[in-house]
Amino acid sequence: MSDSSTIIVLLTITVIILSVVIVVLLASVTVLLIRLNRIAKNIESVSNHIAEATEWLSPVKLFSTVVDFIRK
Repeated sequence: MSDSSTIIVLLTITVIILSVVIVVLLASVTVLLIRLNRIAKNIESVSNHIAEATEWLSPVKLFSTVVDFIRK
């Protein structure tokens, strides 16, 4: 009878430890995904700004703006 109660106690402890590990892993993955989402938004914002800047640096845009300015 003592062996079976020891086995039950050890299995209970194992289940509790595994449950804690699963909860910690889920929380870690959630935090990581939130941080990756923020990084992706920042990268998208930076790439949009770079696209706008390079659009203004293109010769066609530059010349058309100058010509429009001269015509007015």
